[in-house]
Amino acid sequence: MIFNSEAFAVFLPIVFLLYWFATNKNINSQNLLLLVASYVFYGWWDWRFLFLLVFSTSLDYYTALKMFKAETKKRKMFWFWLSISINLGFLGVFKYYNFFASSLADSLSALGWTVSPTALSVILPVGISFYTFHGLSYVIDIYKDKIEPETNVITYSLFVSFFPLLVAGPIERATHLLPQIKKKRFFTDVMFREGIFQIATGFFRKMVIADNLAVYVDSVYGNADIHNSSSLLLASIFYTFQIYFDFSGYSDIAIGTAKLFGFSLKENFNFPYFSKSLTEFWRRWHMSLSFWLRDYLYISLGGNRKGIKITYRNLMITMLLGGLWHGASWNFVIWGGIHGLVLSIEKFTFQKLKITDFGFLGSILTFAIAVTAWVFFRSPDIHTSVYIISKFFTNDYGAPFIGDINIMTNTLAMLFAGLTLDTYLFSSGFSVEKYGSKIKTTGLVALISIFVMCVVLFYSNTTNFIYFQF
Repeated sequence: MIFNSEAFAVFLPIVFLLYWFATNKNINSQNLLLLVASYVFYGWWDWRFLFLLVFSTSLDYYTALKMFKAETKKRKMFWFWLSISINLGFLGVFKYYNFFASSLADSLSALGWTVSPTALSVILPVGISFYTFHGLSYVIDIYKDKIEPETNVITYSLFVSFFPLLVAGPIERATHLLPQIKKKRFFTDVMFREGIFQIATGFFRKMVIADNLAVYVDSVYGNADIHNSSSLLLASIFYTFQIYFDFSGYSDIAIGTAKLFGFSLKENFNFPYFSKSLTEFWRRWHMSLSFWLRDYLYISLGGNRKGIKITYRNLMITMLLGGLWHGASWNFVIWGGIHGLVLSIEKFTFQKLKITDFGFLGSILTFAIAVTAWVFFRSPDIHTSVYIISKFFTNDYGAPFIGDINIMTNTLAMLFAGLTLDTYLFSSGFSVEKYGSKIKTTGLVALISIFVMCVVLFYSNTTNFIYFQF
């Protein structure tokens, strides 16, 4: 089930009403209802995927208990690596096997050896990268004695499969979400106002801004070789905003929906394109993933504690693997490599000059780097990526392709509206997460009405969220 579907429009009110009125506000009944609802939500895609979700949940639940009860460090390590290897093994088979097999075959072919690897005809389970990272963080925290294992299987299962964040995050930590699942929740006007406003904002960002931008981006990137430099650059800039409004829109809907049930999820976006450095960008973009990579990968590799060369190595490894996490393609690896390289250069420069950013110039450079890197993220293959970037540096800047003038006008108008809203919130110090409770009821109703009207009048086509493929 996807947020921007008729099924979800029916599903959410039913679960909301049952949750607050049919469970007698009993925490066990509420958790069980949310768990069943989450499995219905996930199984809506393909009920067979539920078996993998339940197995992954059961594995981490059981191995966590075994680690906690282990009498020796060796035994504790056994259960830890059993959980890690099986989780990563499933992720590797479903998401990466064909990629690595074909890459190995290509490498051997270059050496003169002919290899025909067996490809697996499997569908990538929706959200596997996200709920796998949920489980991994839980197991790692228990192994490091940061938390104790959850003994209630319903409670832990809900932590892994809570439907607002199940498919595309935010990636929650057990230290933050489990205590909320275990305590009694009460309906509050503040959380309801914040949740409704954030959901409306998310649908506006996704269905009005991102989906309209997608029309132009898809038309140009789908036939990159027939377009001039102006069209390719405009499409790349549009995609830079498309992926932001698409994914931040999803996060808004997810976080807002969780608030309707009394949960507070971690903020996932904090106006990233206002960043004055790429380092700051990664503190503002997909924050739940960037902090996960920092805490469980970068720091585990040694972080910046073992000298500057090791720090650069750790940055590159973290960003390369972060790119690969997004998809089984060399394009994503290169995307991660670009970010890792620039982060390393920034770290070196800032240390030498004893500064933290380059001010306004840093904002321009950061946006230019983001646009360039997103080309690899959006392009179907490396050849197309290199072709598009090379066109940026050629003298082929004629009039850009416009297409349907009405669609272009609506797209630019809605993009301007979205950027204006972000600029206002950023400059005022407000966040989308809290804004709904900061304004009067009349203003809240007016804003939500405008968002709904825009969705009805201006959305171009309903597409899956970009991050669903990861």
